[in-house]
Amino acid sequence: MQRLLYILVYPILWLLSKMPMGILYFKSSALYILVYYVVGYRKKVVMENLALVFPQKTQRERNQIAQKFYKHLCDIIFETIKAFTISEKEIRKRFVVTNAEILDNYYENDRSILLMAGHYGNWEWSGILNKLMQHQAHAVYKPLDSQQFDALVKKTREHFGGIIVSNKKIVGVLFRKWKKGVKTLTYILSDQTPKAGAYKHRDTFMGIDVPVFTGTEELAKKLDFSVLYLKVEKEKRGYYTATFVPLADNPKEYDDFQITRMFFDALEIQIREKPEYYLWSHKRWKLRKRN
Repeated sequence: MQRLLYILVYPILWLLSKMPMGILYFKSSALYILVYYVVGYRKKVVMENLALVFPQKTQRERNQIAQKFYKHLCDIIFETIKAFTISEKEIRKRFVVTNAEILDNYYENDRSILLMAGHYGNWEWSGILNKLMQHQAHAVYKPLDSQQFDALVKKTREHFGGIIVSNKKIVGVLFRKWKKGVKTLTYILSDQTPKAGAYKHRDTFMGIDVPVFTGTEELAKKLDFSVLYLKVEKEKRGYYTATFVPLADNPKEYDDFQITRMFFDALEIQIREKPEYYLWSHKRWKLRKRN
């Protein structure tokens, strides 16, 4: 069944990806009306999350954030589809790294990097990073159940030469390359929700007590990799900037979970400034501590 679905859907996605961005954004605007006003996709989850995080805001203010979020979400859907075939020239114009030169220092000093990021802005266009550095680029992902769609995701994210590795294999892959002296930069979405009972630490995220993913920090200390934060900002529709923000050059010198806290501090600043660009449709606070 999944194979049949893939056979039916893939040609449509490929044809969409070949369309100019202007047409895709026109379709995104139409999708927004359907998703927000007609279907109400995860609307209850979004409004509950916004109420939890911004209790001081009025209902009208939260509604305005939600509307802007859904417009952004629809843009992300079509930008992800565009990633199937987007050219390097076009994505370099639309996803601009402001300070790629700081990576040279890490490379010259024999430092591999773990790059922490959140579901903010556009995380699907980060594959262009591989073209901007000497490090060998990796990105961590959770494999999909469908083999066909999983292969499509990997192919899309490896469009510009990076290597996509499953979350269960990344430690072994990086350890082997570390032993061979290969310098790597590994992109990890670190605001994921750990499984119930499978986490080591709780902290606050946007002021709410929740389990937090600590695997990036633990891996950094184990392999002595530097840790950076990728600050992605949406400048206007279809255009983003990304900035490398150093968090911990020598992770073993930091207390347990301190680096994880630093990551969430950086992400929270962005969310509070422009909340509409965070992924509110996920149940990020479902395991929160309740009064």
